[in-house]
Amino acid sequence: MEDPQRARSHTVTTTASSFAENFSTSSSSFAYDREFLRTLPGLLIVAEIVLGSTVHFLVCSILCFHVPAFGWVMFVAVFYWVLTVFFLIIYITMTYTRIPQVPWTTVGLCFNGSAFVLYLSAAVVDASSVSPERDSHNFNSWAASSFFAFLVTICYAGNTYFSFIAWRSRTIQ
Repeated sequence: MEDPQRARSHTVTTTASSFAENFSTSSSSFAYDREFLRTLPGLLIVAEIVLGSTVHFLVCSILCFHVPAFGWVMFVAVFYWVLTVFFLIIYITMTYTRIPQVPWTTVGLCFNGSAFVLYLSAAVVDASSVSPERDSHNFNSWAASSFFAFLVTICYAGNTYFSFIAWRSRTIQ
């Protein structure tokens, strides 16, 4: 005879989720947004990269260690150049669509806003450090780096505006 307690059966179902599954896409093809570089924010990012590297090279081409303020300008120029290249890659490859857990509109607003503020401070420091009395040989490079630092600041201000519009339209919904 069969034991009545043994006749019962229990089904246990377990599911597992890996961290990598959350970042996988439905297709393995590489996404590329060709139209992004034709938009105004895309053009501003390219301008930020080109002008930011120009500031970096102009400050780097002179003996910047004679003027300690140029250390701040170099830090801001290099730091935001690297991050801007990173964001350009994210936007072109449409990585932001693959990682929906990140609030990209807020990240873009914070990045562009902080870049605007810090580049503005670096441009002011750069412009106030330019003096023809210090070294007339480097005066043109110093003046040019100040000019391009203000141009990059304007580009970041434009992208801050576009980021704010995108952030506001997303938070209103």
